[in-house]
Amino acid sequence: MFATRQITSLAQRSFSTSASSNAAKVAVLGAAGGIGQPLSLLLKQSSLISHLSLYDIVNTPGVAADLSHINTDSKVTGHIPKDDGLKEALTGCDVVVIPAGVPRKPGMTRDDLFNTNASIVRDLAVACAEHCPKAHVLVIANPVNSTVPIVAEVFQKAGVFDPKKLFGVTTLDVVRASRFVSEVKKVSTEDAKITVIGGHSGVTIVPLLSQSGHSFTEEEVKALTKRIQFGGDEVVQAKNGTGSATLSMAFAGARFTNSLLEATVAGKKGVVEPTFVKSDIFAAQGVEYFATNVELGAQGVEKIHAVGKVNAYEQTLIDAAIPELKSNIAKGKAFINKA
Repeated sequence: MFATRQITSLAQRSFSTSASSNAAKVAVLGAAGGIGQPLSLLLKQSSLISHLSLYDIVNTPGVAADLSHINTDSKVTGHIPKDDGLKEALTGCDVVVIPAGVPRKPGMTRDDLFNTNASIVRDLAVACAEHCPKAHVLVIANPVNSTVPIVAEVFQKAGVFDPKKLFGVTTLDVVRASRFVSEVKKVSTEDAKITVIGGHSGVTIVPLLSQSGHSFTEEEVKALTKRIQFGGDEVVQAKNGTGSATLSMAFAGARFTNSLLEATVAGKKGVVEPTFVKSDIFAAQGVEYFATNVELGAQGVEKIHAVGKVNAYEQTLIDAAIPELKSNIAKGKAFINKA
């Protein structure tokens, strides 16, 4: 189980301006977009980043110039496709975060994004495999259940795949779960510790409310489960066709990136975050990638936590998630391996 940190604690950690003796170069691919800009703003605050490298097809030099005026110690550079911009952005990177892609619109599922975003992620993965093959790669671009296997297949074909260094960012699911439960139980988010497993879309998102330490009525469990699974739809509908979850996703992406840096750069022990990674947990059922709580270490994935005890209702959720995940993963792999 993992508690969602309060925004104040994230800010306290991130706003430190003291230079780290061993800081990282971090690239954000899609940095001028709806997620990329606020994500880059949050990452600019980290003392564990020495160089924030921003890439997008347009407008990145302007975003970089704006962020470069913030008085934290990291250097910021902006890159566009012209003049080998992607190569320059990626060379020497320790961490690459990929929020690139088109956002959802009303009526669209994450899977509807596949045809467009799959090609974007594939091309960026090819560049990462060539220019920073040892970097930790954090995939935000949806549908994560399919885009993570896409990156893995690209890296495997290039002979540089390290399963410990590839992450699907599912942090937003636990951030939402913590917030929603805190509202229902009228407690601080620090006291709403919700484990969410599975994947990062619809029925593949499985909140384990029984592990939270709180008691819920059957109606509360069903309502909370649906809201956690389809929370993104609230934002898409509220934005009325103008976008999807960008600010909350940027917060969640920054949280995961900072946690990874704490483990890999600062050497902090016991850092646990939920993430969609190559996993043996349901591999026997044909699901190669699965999100659970993962302990992060110097090389990335240190320990994949077990699902733990679940109740009968949660088991039905897992049973529903497995075939969907299997299909999503196969779709990503097939996209790369098609003739």
